[in-house]
Amino acid sequence: MDLKDQLKNLFPEHISSEADKVAEKKPELWLQKEPIICKYEKRKGKPITILEGYNGAEKDFKKLAQDLKKKLSVGGTFKNNSIIIQGDYRDKIMTLLQEMGFRTKRVGG
Repeated sequence: MDLKDQLKNLFPEHISSEADKVAEKKPELWLQKEPIICKYEKRKGKPITILEGYNGAEKDFKKLAQDLKKKLSVGGTFKNNSIIIQGDYRDKIMTLLQEMGFRTKRVGG
């Protein structure tokens, strides 16, 4: 039994500050009914993953791009209402988006 468990036993109605931080970190993105299209291309011989079809605000889409790049530890950009991720990460991106609550559709292979 560690210190956190002992404190929970002493003060059961206390809400830890870690739970508040986790609630604040979760981004509030607009979820749409239409699926986000996840496709694969090669540009100049290098693989990229492209996400298109988000109908929410542009700042939400940019936030989504930033979160995906951090979670995958890869580079990418936001251009012309699409997210471009360096490398073939279709499967990982689709699982991350589905965990967030988005519907996804795989295109191209």
